[in-house]
Order: sequence, then C-alpha cells, then structure tokens
Amino acid sequence: MTSRRARAPSSRAAHPEPAAEDGKASTVAKHSLVIAGHSTSVSLERIFWEALKAASEEEGCSLAALVARIDAGRGRANLSSALRVYAMERALGRKSG
Repeated sequence: MTSRRARAPSSRAAHPEPAAEDGKASTVAKHSLVIAGHSTSVSLERIFWEALKAASEEEGCSLAALVARIDAGRGRANLSSALRVYAMERALGRKSG
C-alpha cells in the first residue's frame, strides 16, 4: 500500500486577502508603478502605502520616485519587504528622509 502525503493548503487559500473595499489598514492593496523604466505591481497593506505616501510628501518626491530609491538600495531583499522595512524604520525614527 502506498501512502500519500496530504497536501498543505496553499497560502492563498489559507490566508485569503480581504476585499480591497473594506478600508482597513490591514487590507492588502496592489499599486502599479514604473521603476527604472519597467512597470511593476507591488502588494502591501494599506497602512504601509499610507506611510510611504506620507514619506514621499515629506521628502518632496513622488511615491514612484521614493519606491525607486528604496528599490535601488534594497540588495537581494524582496521589494515588498524592503518597502515595509523602510516604512517601519521611518516610523520608529531609525531612518531619516
């Protein structure tokens, strides 16, 4: 008799994204941006988009320009992760403009 391993549920099935219309800070929102001449989409929780938008306004640049700058300095990190880390470091006062 051959044993079969049970398949783990996919992360999408286990953790579905809430509807974008619910307006909660934890709701994931996808933004399309042009970075270094290439279109890309980034999914982040709304609270991070709000923090990044505030940072771009404080620094006098567009959101796309801020994301491009973070992208250029992220090394091997995933772009979404780099954006979250940037927003948190800024919120904690660890990163200046």
